[in-house]
Amino acid sequence: MSLSSNLSKILIIDFGSQFTQLIARRVRELGVFSEIVSHKKIEITKIIKENLSGIILSGGPLNVYENDKFKFDKKILRLGVPILGICFGHQVLSKLLDGKVKKSKHREFGLATIKKVSNSILTKNFFNKDKTSNVWMSHADQVSKMPKNFKIIASTKNSKLTIIENTKNNFYGVQFHPEVTHTNKGKILLRNFVFLICKTKKNWSSKDQKLKLINEIKDQVGNNKVICGLSGGVDSSVVAQLLSKAIGKNLTCIFVNNGLLRKNEETQVVSTFKKKLKMNLIYVNAENEFIRKLSNVSDPEKKRKIIGNLFIKIFERYAKKIKNVQFLAQGTLYPDLIESKSVTGSQTSKIKSHHNVGGLPKIMKLKLVEPLKFLFKDEVRKLGLELNLSNDIISRHPFPGPGLAIRMPGIITKEKIKILKEADFYFIKALRDHGLYDKIWQAYAALLPVKTVGVMGDNRTYEHICLLRAITSEDGMTADFFDFPKGFMQLISNQIINNIRGINRVVYDITSKPPSTIELE
Repeated sequence: MSLSSNLSKILIIDFGSQFTQLIARRVRELGVFSEIVSHKKIEITKIIKENLSGIILSGGPLNVYENDKFKFDKKILRLGVPILGICFGHQVLSKLLDGKVKKSKHREFGLATIKKVSNSILTKNFFNKDKTSNVWMSHADQVSKMPKNFKIIASTKNSKLTIIENTKNNFYGVQFHPEVTHTNKGKILLRNFVFLICKTKKNWSSKDQKLKLINEIKDQVGNNKVICGLSGGVDSSVVAQLLSKAIGKNLTCIFVNNGLLRKNEETQVVSTFKKKLKMNLIYVNAENEFIRKLSNVSDPEKKRKIIGNLFIKIFERYAKKIKNVQFLAQGTLYPDLIESKSVTGSQTSKIKSHHNVGGLPKIMKLKLVEPLKFLFKDEVRKLGLELNLSNDIISRHPFPGPGLAIRMPGIITKEKIKILKEADFYFIKALRDHGLYDKIWQAYAALLPVKTVGVMGDNRTYEHICLLRAITSEDGMTADFFDFPKGFMQLISNQIINNIRGINRVVYDITSKPPSTIELE
């Protein structure tokens, strides 16, 4: 029996929103266990037996008036537990209870101001003194007729039924997204639902999560052997430590140097995991093999696929040398999955492929173990500390699986890799030296696929542009550029240009996510 089976929990029914996991995360941040299930896969006979405190219906890209595109068993409404519908979930709840939903005359995307109409336990401490609150909207449809026995709690200029409730049956609907950080007091609204309406007790912590994941690994793997794709980054390090706790010496870590790592990274990884943590570690220097495969390839999707497929082939090659290996462990995180595919089977849109996500397992002879696939980066860091990993490992900025390949748009060459490694090294070192590293979610140097004219020592130069990127974020889902103190950018620009042959211009990326992604490719 899993740890979660006896816990009182909030069940989140997913209709394909890219924010669904944020809802689960917000609930866990409140110290309450939550689980996600697809609207396509939910079994009413199963959830009747579960210890449910409440249900949240997620948003999604669907339309409620196209009944063939979504499934929902109305028996769920008769379970006697509180239900909160968010965005599309709000519309589903209203339609199933004989309200009406139609296309909005004025769509609402982005920030909107809602105004209080009535008091509600759901909105306790949610509104400002002027009875308004700023929320994040993302909808083209709206509830046009309120279900029977509901009342209006709040409205916007374009959406009269923004918050509605039926206190007799404990049904609540909100048209906006309280789970995203852009909704100023969204956490307060979710806290009110979880504790004041569902009356849930705190039952979840990093320690609970650690035990749950270790037990899940044991259940999945049994006495079989596992090889772990180790890069030395936060994600793979936490996966390796989790597996080590769960299966001990049945774990073998394989570290592949693809030639696209940060400066001196291969030396640091071997020293940490083989010598310090005493794990079984195989080091593979495949630098020439990767560079040869990437020769003359400029398309970013092709780069990712080449790196991902070769990564798997090398693992299979070394797996054959270890008897009875059944599983491959990877540090896939939830943002990787939602940018690549739906993790619950619901309809979502694909943003880009990831080297360890989507399609690749079909060509593998090993089964996947991905214990972190429903976690965000900051949750992984907390888990790592719970697993007694050092802060040096846990505090490292994220680094993509394809490495420097996606920080080098255009053709990849050994010369460009060498230049970029040095530029990134100077940038990160400057951040640490000035006490800025831990204030930034992720920072890196990139090499743009153009050269520009410069003047150095009265001579003409024609060299690369180095782009610097540093962003702040809570979970990697949204991000903003870091506003450096005056003089820092000039300092690092001078250091890079003066110390690295091949760069004569440095620029800083000030684009947020969205509209851009954090990485260039």
